[in-house]
Amino acid sequence: MTAFSQVVERLGGDLPTGAFGRTYRIWRGVADFSSLLTWDDLNAAIGRGRLEPPRFRLHRDGELIPWQQYATAVTTRRNVVWQRIQPSRLHDQLHDGASLVLDAVDELHEPAERLAQVLEGVFRGRVQINVYASWTATEGFGTHWDDHDVIVVQLEGAKRWRLYGPTRINPLHRDTEAPEPPADEPIEEVVLRAGDMLYLPRGWWHAVAATQGRSLHLTCGLQTTTGADLVGWLSDRLRTSETVRAHLPVFASPQEQADYLELLRKEVADALHGGAIADFLTARDAIEPGRTMSSLPFLDAVPARADLLVRLTTARAQLTENDHDYVVFLAGGEEWTFAPPARAVLSPLLDGSPALLGHLAETSGLTVQQVAGLITELVNANVAAVSER
Repeated sequence: MTAFSQVVERLGGDLPTGAFGRTYRIWRGVADFSSLLTWDDLNAAIGRGRLEPPRFRLHRDGELIPWQQYATAVTTRRNVVWQRIQPSRLHDQLHDGASLVLDAVDELHEPAERLAQVLEGVFRGRVQINVYASWTATEGFGTHWDDHDVIVVQLEGAKRWRLYGPTRINPLHRDTEAPEPPADEPIEEVVLRAGDMLYLPRGWWHAVAATQGRSLHLTCGLQTTTGADLVGWLSDRLRTSETVRAHLPVFASPQEQADYLELLRKEVADALHGGAIADFLTARDAIEPGRTMSSLPFLDAVPARADLLVRLTTARAQLTENDHDYVVFLAGGEEWTFAPPARAVLSPLLDGSPALLGHLAETSGLTVQQVAGLITELVNANVAAVSER
């Protein structure tokens, strides 16, 4: 069983129905996560990526360390200014208690991208993965809370998490008020070691520090989906209604205004039927752009080569059938209707896993040329990519 499948298995326990959005969960010894991101991978990203603040940054004792203390401004011949990391100065800061943060490593490193896709399939929302590294017991951020749920994956070393719980239930990024500070003493203190995993709901105050020696972990931020998102989607959907599109009866009598509000209330209530949440999630999945990837060097069409690797660039595509048993495929805001054999081509790709063009042709009973034509349509719509490895 792969590390990805073990993650899905653990998350599929009581988290969705028992803990999600309510309380924390810890899973011990889930898998060997060391291959998700190594120190060499991190060195390569820092050294070659032109990573600038705030994407790459250092924190110590709750304060952001100015980039001038570990980087130098460089002006290119095209008058572009960027901050070049100075390794010796970076090492000094880290030795003195700074914590290193690299945002969105899923956009830079394929195993992290794969983990993000796996989590997006589970939680049906966008996932961003950040890297955190520290070498001392100094806290990087102090006691704080996040406006999104997180899944923490400990790659190496150990990290102490002091959990204080929420002081405002379900706080938002744009909220009407800020949460009050937590109590002085945590309600729980846990130590994550390599292979462990933690779920923490948004709004939970926490403080984090390495226990001893170096620590490396990934924090997977889950897109927050709230009733406000459902209402916003519903507002757009109701634009088909003449009642909703009508002028607001600003100058009408109180009775006429009340009559209009009653009509509006009924249409909103009817739209909020028992399946509205499922409809909303399906609609959002169908327009999720995913992580777009080019398919160079193939500019015109995907060649009929059995050795090419194919993958979808979104892990939330939808595959159904219509009344005539034709396959309906929804991804990236586009919809296709294919003949039944296309199901065997598309099904293995739905979770973002790559597959050989030749294998898809063999299992579907189509020719390699036919499968290449189908994939070309998806590549041209920015929802699939092909590569030679």
